[in-house]
Amino acid sequence: MLLLGPSGAGKSTLLAALAGLLDPRNAGQAEGELRVDGLDPRAARERTGAVFQDPASQLVMTRAGDEVAFGLENRCVPPAEIWPRVDRALAQVGFGYGRDRPTDALSGGEQQRLVLAGTFALGPRLLLLDEPTANLDPGGAALVRRSLEEILADRSLSLVVVEHRIAEVLPLVDRAVVLESGGGVIADGPPDDVFARHGEQLAAAGVWVPDRPLAARPRRAHSAGPPMVLAEQVAYRYPGELDAAVDGVDVQLNAGEVLAIIGANGSGKSTLALLLGGLLPPVRGAVVAGAGLTGAPRLPLDRWRAPQLASHVGSVFQDPEHQFLAERVGDEVRMGPMRAGLPADAVQRRVDELLARLHLTHLADVNPFTLSGGEKRRLSVATALAAEPPVLLLDEPTFGQDRRTAVELIQLLAELRDAGSAVAIVTHDEPFAAALADRSVRLERGRLA
Repeated sequence: MLLLGPSGAGKSTLLAALAGLLDPRNAGQAEGELRVDGLDPRAARERTGAVFQDPASQLVMTRAGDEVAFGLENRCVPPAEIWPRVDRALAQVGFGYGRDRPTDALSGGEQQRLVLAGTFALGPRLLLLDEPTANLDPGGAALVRRSLEEILADRSLSLVVVEHRIAEVLPLVDRAVVLESGGGVIADGPPDDVFARHGEQLAAAGVWVPDRPLAARPRRAHSAGPPMVLAEQVAYRYPGELDAAVDGVDVQLNAGEVLAIIGANGSGKSTLALLLGGLLPPVRGAVVAGAGLTGAPRLPLDRWRAPQLASHVGSVFQDPEHQFLAERVGDEVRMGPMRAGLPADAVQRRVDELLARLHLTHLADVNPFTLSGGEKRRLSVATALAAEPPVLLLDEPTFGQDRRTAVELIQLLAELRDAGSAVAIVTHDEPFAAALADRSVRLERGRLA
C-alpha cells in the first residue's frame, strides 16, 4: 500500500501507530480501532518492522554490524544464524562498508541504508517505510527498490510505504490510500484508478502525482554576478578516518545564481556545504569571501565571529532539529531578522509571509520539536530565509515535502537568487535541481567529478 497525502496529513503518525509506538491513553484524543494481524499494534511489534524519516534516531550501536545484529539478538535468534543474516541484509541494501564501520561516521544516506538493513534482517510480516529512499542517491534508491521486490515476491509480507518518488515505487504497490489534512481519506484504490480519477485534485492539494512536472523552470532575471564565496583546494578529514571526506575541491558561489551540489551518498556533499558555510575548518585550503560579499571580514569564513557569519551566511542542515533554539515556531522564524536589526513591523511581516508560503501559519504557536519531519524541514528553511542572507546553503531542502511545498520552495529560492543572493542546494532530488539550479557540480569520493 502506498500512503499519500500533503505534508502534515498524518502519514508518519499512522505509521508510528501501526508500529505500536503510540499509546492512545497518553493523548486522550484517540478514536476508532487499530489492529495489526487482529491484535493491538503494541502486542504485534515482533511482526512489524519500521523505518522512519530520521534514520539517526533509530541507530543505537556504534558499529554497523552490531546495529543490524541488535534486533536479532533481542529477538533471541540463535547466534549461529545472526551474522549470516546481518551480512545478507547489508548486501541487500548495498551498504558499502564492512561490519566494523562506525555508525557515527556515516552520511545520512548511509545511515538510511543501515537502518533498512536492520529492518530487513528481522524478516517482519508488516513492513512500514517512511520516505525510505529520500536520502539515497538514485543508484542506492534503485537498489533498495530491487531488494523490496525480492522481499515482496512471495506475498508473505505486507508493505505500507510513504514515498514521494511515486513513479519508481508504483511497481511495488497494489493500492494507494490518500490522507486528507485534518483527518479523513480522499481516495483509496488501485493506484492507476486513484491517479486517473483524482490526479488534478491531489496535485492541487500538494500530493505527489506521477507524470506531472514539478514546476516550470524559473527564468533567471539576470546573469550571475561576482563570486560571493570561494573554496580554494579545500580538504577535510573527520577524526579517526583514513580518507578525506572532501579532498582538494575548488568551487565558487556566485551572486544571483543557484548551484546544485550532487553526488552519491558518502561523496562529501554535506561536508562541502559545511565548509562553504564556514562551519568546519578545512585541514587544507581555505574558504574565503568573494568580491560580491560586501562588508565581509577578510578572513577565512571558519575564523569569522558567529554574529558576522550568521549575518552573511544562512544554512539549512540535514537534520533540522540541530538548529532549533526557540520554544515556538513563530519565534524561531523571528530570531534571524531580529538579530539583523530589522524594525519590529518589518520582522512581523517577514515572519507572517514565510509561515504562510511554507504552510506553517497554523503551527506558529507550536513547539518546533513536536512537528512532523516535513514540517521541521520547512521551519528550518524559513529560519534561514527570514534574514534574507546574501549566501544560503540548503542540505536536502525537499526531504519530506509534499508537491505544493516543493513548488513554493522553488519560487522562494528563485526570488532570493534574483535579488542577488548566492544559493547552493545539496540534493538527490533530480526534478527539484532541474527546475531550479543554474549550474551543478558533482562530487565523487570527496573530489569534483
